Amino acid sequence: MSAPLLQVEGLTKRFGGVVAADAIALDLAPGEFHAVIGPNGAGKSTLVALLCGEVSPEGGSVSFDGVDITRLAADRRSRLGLARSFQITSLFSDFTALDNVALAVQAHAGHSFDFWKAARRDRRLREPAADALAAVGLETRAESRVDRLSHGEHRQLEIAVALASKPRLLLLDEPMAGLGPDETARMTALLRKLKSTVTILLIEHDMETVFALADRITVLVYGRVIASGDPVAIRSDPAVREAYLGEQDTHADA
Repeated sequence: MSAPLLQVEGLTKRFGGVVAADAIALDLAPGEFHAVIGPNGAGKSTLVALLCGEVSPEGGSVSFDGVDITRLAADRRSRLGLARSFQITSLFSDFTALDNVALAVQAHAGHSFDFWKAARRDRRLREPAADALAAVGLETRAESRVDRLSHGEHRQLEIAVALASKPRLLLLDEPMAGLGPDETARMTALLRKLKSTVTILLIEHDMETVFALADRITVLVYGRVIASGDPVAIRSDPAVREAYLGEQDTHADA
């Protein structure tokens, strides 16, 4: 069995009197699709922020490909191969889809030349940006301004921006948020396609997507891991059903 690509041990974070991450232990194998679920306030987005280096833990460790990255800044983690999409959009609305991804390529490459003008003109930036758009099914929308894209296309574009850095681990924070049924189906198909190309950690409320795609699922409640295992084990775990899934059909959206 291969060594974990990501290994988290005892990760702890408090905000005032609230324990947002309570000694979390988690690992991802290379190529794994791992989902983290839990009710609102469970600490899921805090976990992503800790993994990305956006907030610092008070205890525990994070290792990536055997390297301790617990105290590394977010940009250094990105250069090692971690990328994330955001629950709240962070796109440039008056730029085109291609411009947005080209800027992400530029930022990852560390170019020092003029901000967006170079990103619009330089083939070294535009060609990988076009590849990232194609990977998420937005190649025909490359020259469309972001403010003219649908909400579902925004979500696809955010993933393209994350893919622009050619990550080894993709962290997705609720990519289904706000999507209608048709958009959800398209996003699920996209994630299924990406599953074979990059290791993925998915934070998500949509149970149908989680159980359809995840190799393993970790359940958080009040910042603590209460269960971790394959979808069959999680579906049948009494503690999970009581704390999160309840008596609802686990194929239904949450």
